[in-house]
Amino acid sequence: MSNAKRATRIGIVTAGGDCPGINAAIRGVGKTAILEYGMEVVGISSGFLGLINQEHTILDENQLSGILTVGGTILGTSRENPFKKSTSLLSVDKPKLIRKHYKEMGLDALVCIGGNGTMRTAAHLSEEGLNVIGIPKTIDNDVWGTDQTFGFDSALWIATEAIDRLHTTANSHKRIMVIEVMGHHAGWLALYSGIAGGGDVILLPEVEFDIDIVAKCLKRRAIHKKPYSIVVVAEGIPFKKGDSAGRYIADAIKTKTGMETRETILGYIQRGGSPSPMDRVLATRFGASAVELIAQQKFGQMVNLEGNKISSIPLSDVGGKLRLVPMDLPLIHKTRKMGVCFGDEGN
Repeated sequence: MSNAKRATRIGIVTAGGDCPGINAAIRGVGKTAILEYGMEVVGISSGFLGLINQEHTILDENQLSGILTVGGTILGTSRENPFKKSTSLLSVDKPKLIRKHYKEMGLDALVCIGGNGTMRTAAHLSEEGLNVIGIPKTIDNDVWGTDQTFGFDSALWIATEAIDRLHTTANSHKRIMVIEVMGHHAGWLALYSGIAGGGDVILLPEVEFDIDIVAKCLKRRAIHKKPYSIVVVAEGIPFKKGDSAGRYIADAIKTKTGMETRETILGYIQRGGSPSPMDRVLATRFGASAVELIAQQKFGQMVNLEGNKISSIPLSDVGGKLRLVPMDLPLIHKTRKMGVCFGDEGN
């Protein structure tokens, strides 16, 4: 066991949207803390609401067994933002309440597992004087400062399998199939699942597309005796209010080409279920590394992936930023050369 100066009681909070791998991260934190450093681990319920309402439980090694493969989060989650200003006369100072409860719970450090919003809140809590470590998770893969978040690989498998299945029905009926995938404002999931699933058109929020160019591409495929086409659409592309991105694109294609077109919106199925092996490994590495930072008294950090190396960066550098698909990404350039249409002048 390490002789280094260390915190003895740490809390774990999971906040924001769920994704595969959160329980693997909880397990990575908890088992490393208990077995390697002799720390006491406190699980905080329902995101930052648990800190506000003092809802928590002690986690022992037995409670951490068997959760590696389980989806969701055993601690529960919420989208509570304690730093969001309220206009209510009955509103309380939530950051002050969290500081108070942090001390009353006897916490020496807090591990925050979440996406962009959670990392921003974690940075604010660090500024408030709490000892905080962040662990990035999201299927969107859009947390700034890390090459990958856990949750992304699992969602990629689900989206790719869906596209694979749509190929057969598209071919059977000689249709254009539009599939909308998640990703919020980032196109990582659409880009990777589109390439992995053999998409003919991939529309990303980061690439300004022209629906006429998309229609021209699909007509050209039909002229060249390509019996069907697959169009992968990121949910974050600009579209008409009242629609979904997938339905908007499908209707526009139908109008401009006259070809039979159907849309499929995957939705929350991409966030559910057991994590992929790669996400289990990445979440475990992140969790163990978070505890090592606590043991070294290196607070105010977010663990991250750089290449294949686990490192960390200041939380103050992360909050409020998005990791979007760069226009000059070599993968996009190579994919264009293979005939994939992104709906812009590059095609």
